[in-house]
Amino acid sequence: MTDVVVEYLGALQAERGAARNTLDAYRRDLTDFTRFLNDHRRTLSRVGPDDIVEYLERLRTRGLRPASVARRVSALRGLYKHLVREGTLRRDPTEHLEAPRRPRSLPRTLSREAAAALVEAPDASAPRGVRDRTVLELLYATGMRASECLGLTLDDVNLSAGYVVCTGKGRKQRLVPVGGEAVQWVARYLRDVRPAYTRRRDAGRLFVNPRGGRLSRQSLWAIVRHAAARAGLRQRVSPHVLRHSFASHLLEGGADLRSIQAMLGHVDIATTQIYTHLPSAAVVNMYRRFHPRA
Repeated sequence: MTDVVVEYLGALQAERGAARNTLDAYRRDLTDFTRFLNDHRRTLSRVGPDDIVEYLERLRTRGLRPASVARRVSALRGLYKHLVREGTLRRDPTEHLEAPRRPRSLPRTLSREAAAALVEAPDASAPRGVRDRTVLELLYATGMRASECLGLTLDDVNLSAGYVVCTGKGRKQRLVPVGGEAVQWVARYLRDVRPAYTRRRDAGRLFVNPRGGRLSRQSLWAIVRHAAARAGLRQRVSPHVLRHSFASHLLEGGADLRSIQAMLGHVDIATTQIYTHLPSAAVVNMYRRFHPRA
């Protein structure tokens, strides 16, 4: 990477609070672009629109999906806007560049019955089962991302008031209410399981492994997969499927989009609106009742 790219990534982190995953993705994308420029004996300051179009065509011939190409375009736009803003360049070569349109795919969700079966699947007679049940209850009760759940500290949980403080993308925090069922399981986990896990060390994380260390992302996925298997679910389930199910079930129950947007931590309401394209149980029942060939 060039010093310019390193400086740009530093600015993204310092000024905009970009998430680590975003920075890592942009670092990979811009490293790939500078490698392309080196192969063609170009520099970042001597790039024209035709060079960038050629690079994007190379990406398409390599089989990159439209979403991945769109992210590369976003990284390049951000870099060149930074260079123009800093006075390094006079003109932005990405000014009239159009990103490929991303295909709109509907989120995968569980039915209410399947979500309940998944959450209730762990064996609560064992300490690990209590922890796993608590993780699943909290994921489904709040719609948190996997990273947000793993990042929860003891101070982020207020059981008496019934809410958690989630730290999302860009280190932005939001308050999300927690239902009574999840509150009871968190209280049981804190009382009966976590103290035994943290006898040797306690870093203050809410969810820990039996050695007191932070629960890993791989462990969280394993908890969800094992619960899905115990519940007899055939579809592929991930923590994000629980997040989608949370939003879909709220919308189906009559919650307004703005409230769901706030709980999910979406910056743009358009991101939340995708859940309006999912068929609710009420719509399906109406269809089956009145359609002549249902």
